[in-house]
Amino acid sequence: MGKPTGFMDYKRAELALRAPKERIKDWQEIKTSSLPHKEALRCQAVRCMDCGVPFCHSGVMINRMVSGCPLHNLMPEFNDLVYHGMDDYAYARLNKTNNFPEFTSHVCPAPCEGASNAGLVNNPVTIRNIEQYVIENAFEHGLVKPNKPAKRSGKKVAVIGSGPAGLACADELNKAGHSVTVYERADRAGGLLMYGVPNMKLDKKLVERRVKLLEDAGVNFVLNSEIGVKLASSTLLEEYDAVVLCTGATVPRDLPVAGRELEGIYFAKDYLESVTKSLLNSNLEDGLAIDAKDKDVVIIGGGDTGNDCMATVIRQGCRSVRQLEINPCLPHSRTADNPWPQFPRIFKTDYGQEEAIHKFKQDPREFCITTKEFLGEDGKVSGLRLCQNEWKQINGRMVPADIPGTEHIVPAQLVLLAMGFVGSEERLFEEFKLAKAPNGSIAADDSSYATSVPGVFAAGDARRGQSLVVWAIAEGRGAAHAVDKFLRK
Repeated sequence: MGKPTGFMDYKRAELALRAPKERIKDWQEIKTSSLPHKEALRCQAVRCMDCGVPFCHSGVMINRMVSGCPLHNLMPEFNDLVYHGMDDYAYARLNKTNNFPEFTSHVCPAPCEGASNAGLVNNPVTIRNIEQYVIENAFEHGLVKPNKPAKRSGKKVAVIGSGPAGLACADELNKAGHSVTVYERADRAGGLLMYGVPNMKLDKKLVERRVKLLEDAGVNFVLNSEIGVKLASSTLLEEYDAVVLCTGATVPRDLPVAGRELEGIYFAKDYLESVTKSLLNSNLEDGLAIDAKDKDVVIIGGGDTGNDCMATVIRQGCRSVRQLEINPCLPHSRTADNPWPQFPRIFKTDYGQEEAIHKFKQDPREFCITTKEFLGEDGKVSGLRLCQNEWKQINGRMVPADIPGTEHIVPAQLVLLAMGFVGSEERLFEEFKLAKAPNGSIAADDSSYATSVPGVFAAGDARRGQSLVVWAIAEGRGAAHAVDKFLRK
């Protein structure tokens, strides 16, 4: 590397976020700038060590968690190029492995940083910020261009779903010369990138910018086209040489306790979609968004989606918000059973929680909480009956057990269920007559991505179950290469 002592000479410094008191007033990016100062990034890039084994781009599963980047981005190489001011080469190196750095640099939890060798010494390299600089600098200087193929193969491929897996698959297949049509049931392309992630976390202009590039490269997008509703699988199988299902794991995990039928209880994905769609269509003036204004909000689920919900209800003007987690609070540093280079399972405060702490002067999170019942008045939710739990080992499994005497009631006029997803929608299995995997996803081979139906492939969350955006892109790329091989046979 350019400066072997860089990790000792410079402290980790992340791209600053706008102050909570300012950013909660609007729906714009929470980051202070889309293009960080070059000299500051050079100091961060040189913190990358000249390590013998760069685990940051390993992308392997350890203890059921990913370690390093599933895309195998070449971090040491583009970090060194940024340090030496060779930004165009840094983009070329990043572009070899990652179709959409503008997405991963905003929404990926950065498993690469968790596996950074610098993390053994002090703090890991700010890889995600450097990645954002590389891609935005490339856009600013006109380096990002449509990937138009030199010639067409004469083969046609239908990609179902325009999330990160579908977009990556379409991009790779188009570059290979195949004619690609992407079908999306929503009114805008982007999948969860468009409607599942709030605008302040991922500006939708970034998604639209990339979709426009794909269109300019020759990818065709057909919106408002749901398979089994407006488009039959038989039509696709007749008209296309291959079909790739990148429909995501869109069935949310429910909470079937008493009172679930009450009005005012929503899945997080439905809530976030309603707000983003209303924001994009009318700047929230059409009245179609599920509204948290002046309401006591309870978010059930402690992951990224729950945090996104928290930031959203705060901007809508909620009266109060609390986030319930059935599991214990994570430790503040790595424990003995979570060593490097595993993904660090440690306590962190994300942007939405930071905003809640600023507005309500207390952390909104409550741990080891079990929801026993939804309470209601006149058919609408009015509160929750909760109970503190403790985790005990029963028959070799850790399970939550209620602590007697800890039941209590909290008010709520809006409840958001953000407990993850359990697989693909049943309509897909019925429409294509697909085999189902044990986790509820589409059964497809790990190397060929082929499903039980000849000529039909699956990738992303639809195949592997709920996962990270970086996995979705990796899956889309892998499926594209498998389909290309299939077509060329």
